[in-house]
Amino acid sequence: MNNPDRGSRLTVLALLFGLLAVSDLAKPLEASLGGGLRPGFVLFGHRLSGTANAVVGPLFGLYLLVYAAGIWRMRRWALPIGVVYAIYVIVNLTLFTFRDPEPMHEGVLFGVIYAVVAVGVSWGAVWLLSQRRAALT
Repeated sequence: MNNPDRGSRLTVLALLFGLLAVSDLAKPLEASLGGGLRPGFVLFGHRLSGTANAVVGPLFGLYLLVYAAGIWRMRRWALPIGVVYAIYVIVNLTLFTFRDPEPMHEGVLFGVIYAVVAVGVSWGAVWLLSQRRAALT
């Protein structure tokens, strides 16, 4: 199977989405780790716990694994998956800002940096894939 060169930026993004997928797959385990973590997958602004967290976190992890594989293998279907995920990131960040019952104890600066990175990475991947649309198989 001869895949087109994805370049260093898309390679890094595929690896980052793979790491994020592993993190989401591990969401059910975070509660048992303790250490002051605020465990739970955040779905449309709500931090999940219990069974919902144990189901939704890994499902998103699988979604991101498929996306990472699509980027890695330069597949055409990775682009719409990326668009859906990037839209979700913006909606989720916005809703979390209003719905989180606990004030941002990490600080406003952390929240701003987190949002910029999350939106930048998700939409950056979409932009890079769209720039390489002709190379996608």
